Amino acid sequence: MIELVGFDGDDTLWRSQDFYDAAQAQFERIVGGYVDLADVRVHERLLAIESSNIHVFGYGAKGMTLSMIEAAFDITGGLISSEDLHRLVGIGKEVLAHPVELLPGIREAVEAVAADYRIVLITKGDLIHQQAKVERSSLGKLFQRIEIVSEKNPPAYARVLGEFGMPAESFVMVGNSLVSDISPVLELGGRGVYMPYHSTWSLEVDSGFALDASRVVEVGAASQIPAAIARLAAD
Repeated sequence: MIELVGFDGDDTLWRSQDFYDAAQAQFERIVGGYVDLADVRVHERLLAIESSNIHVFGYGAKGMTLSMIEAAFDITGGLISSEDLHRLVGIGKEVLAHPVELLPGIREAVEAVAADYRIVLITKGDLIHQQAKVERSSLGKLFQRIEIVSEKNPPAYARVLGEFGMPAESFVMVGNSLVSDISPVLELGGRGVYMPYHSTWSLEVDSGFALDASRVVEVGAASQIPAAIARLAAD
């Protein structure tokens, strides 16, 4: 029996990765004024620095901005100007200030699920930025609880479920990331509704994941989420 449904925030309820993709494109244009982008593998080097910095800065726009500054200095051999470093800070501020744009049909989907189940929002990233997005989304009042975590892994989900007094078998997580939203929940014994977004951060991609049709339903639009949960409940 399903008793609790969790929703991811970024790229499940509202647009997010598009703004980070645009920030990276701006980063590459700036760094491209100093080096040959193809020869120095700018994308790969920025991703490697972001990955190594997660345990220090966490996820989100602030960590991305600090990683861009570090990567720009490293890639250009310290030649990048103070003016261009300041431009990178401005790019990070733009990401933090972007409007919250709900995905098509998601409000109706969340409301429909909330009519039948207890629901919780479980999202990761910078606390202040995520709180602001929840507030601007006007969806917060629909959730019984809002959890902003530093990492979405089995211990984090187990803690939330424990505080609800809920076995994993009674939990379904809805999200766009196999790495953060689906795999950890399946590992605990729960189920998932996977709604891929058109753009996914490289560190959230799991090319080796095999969907288990009995425990995961993939949907192509928010309007399909309630039926997907009903299908999982019936199995």
